[in-house]
Amino acid sequence: MIQAKRVAGLLVLGATLAVPLSAQSLDPPAPPDLGRFLPADGSTEDGRRTLAAFPRNLGRGLVGVFSKDSLAPLLIGGAASGGSSFFDTRTRSALSSPGSLFGNVGDTGGSFPVMAPIALGLFASGRLVGDGRFRAASYDITEALILSEVYGEVLKRAVHRTRPDGSDNFSFPSDHTSAAFAWATVANAHYGAKVGIPSYLVASAIGASRLVKDKHYLSDVLAGATLGYIVGRTVVRENGEPPARRTRVGLVPSTDAKGTGAGVGLSVEW
Repeated sequence: MIQAKRVAGLLVLGATLAVPLSAQSLDPPAPPDLGRFLPADGSTEDGRRTLAAFPRNLGRGLVGVFSKDSLAPLLIGGAASGGSSFFDTRTRSALSSPGSLFGNVGDTGGSFPVMAPIALGLFASGRLVGDGRFRAASYDITEALILSEVYGEVLKRAVHRTRPDGSDNFSFPSDHTSAAFAWATVANAHYGAKVGIPSYLVASAIGASRLVKDKHYLSDVLAGATLGYIVGRTVVRENGEPPARRTRVGLVPSTDAKGTGAGVGLSVEW
């Protein structure tokens, strides 16, 4: 009977994790037309997602999180996380089972040491193939994973919340969940609901596994989901913008209309 309640609770939780974000994550604005950012010569670089520009794009994403586009998901996710804190103890009592297979699988599969090599493998593959969409998606996934980890660590050290099992003081937010939702949000943006929905379900399962493992409270998990969604959305938006054209000023040889004189002209490109 207890096991049945636990399984039912996990199913309800999986739906709950998706609800605060569903209005935007499962029915987002149309995926960006990545083709219009690709050069007319048919090359696979889109001008923004280049290997050389990766550090600069990380910086853009780091700052881009603080945009008005993040306000709505922040308010929705923040309200969900704050409201769920009233049920943290009850949820823990119902779902906590540290030695369960489900919790152990989520603990391992959703960890940064496991997800990072997979993302880097996709990134490397994306640099080698000619598929512009896969190339862009693998680039964004890698960047989003790094940024979700950075912001997660900053918040953990700022909040300093003790984990349910008392192992340390880095409970808020859930890094596993933020990384999984960042990945799912990028996948949804590039490939639509056919990939996005399964990705969000997997991310929700990883979040639920953190409760079963007794490593996080429900509010930690919802905060992680919100962070991951905002980071993934930011990366796709920032990298989807065409690179700014540089203004170039130069001097060029010039002559008069009759061709009898010579001089120097000013050339400006923007």
